[in-house]
Amino acid sequence: MTDRFPQVELADVPEDIAAKILAVQEKSGFVPNVFLMFARRPAEFRAFFDYHDAIMLKEDSALTKGDREMIVTAISAANKCTYCVVAHGAILRIYEKKPLVADQVAVNYRTADISDRQQAMLDFATKVNSASHEICDADFEALNKHGFGDEDAWDIAAVTAFFGLSNRMASFSGMMPNPEFYLMGRVARS
Repeated sequence: MTDRFPQVELADVPEDIAAKILAVQEKSGFVPNVFLMFARRPAEFRAFFDYHDAIMLKEDSALTKGDREMIVTAISAANKCTYCVVAHGAILRIYEKKPLVADQVAVNYRTADISDRQQAMLDFATKVNSASHEICDADFEALNKHGFGDEDAWDIAAVTAFFGLSNRMASFSGMMPNPEFYLMGRVARS
């Protein structure tokens, strides 16, 4: 299936997109496949990564970077998205400084070595992902017990919903994780 939507060549993308891709390559040492896949449609690339950055790099939130990556990993596992589980699981391992956490969260976050606060966060995210129409006051109250307010609930839901889209695009297109992701956060970076 990966031949149906081939990745673009960096030389064939608009300058602003190429600059963003090169910045990611400079930081990580490689170009994650998601960038070259979405770059085939420049307007969608810009919209996708603008929203991604707005929710994932947000600084005025109770959610840490690790929390956000944990949500992505759990939701991507529920949605059976190989690319996002592997890629965001790698980032989760790095942010949390726990080489086992991504696998634990992806298989069953309820038994993972995470805090009660993170469990509550993932309970809420999981319900938003699978049954958002059933979210009620009790769900917000469960978050409140762990220090999350309504704006934090919005952040959890935004990350969850955005990666529902991302999961489906990655899965339907046959996008596979870069090999580099598998070792990130497990072995020292060379």
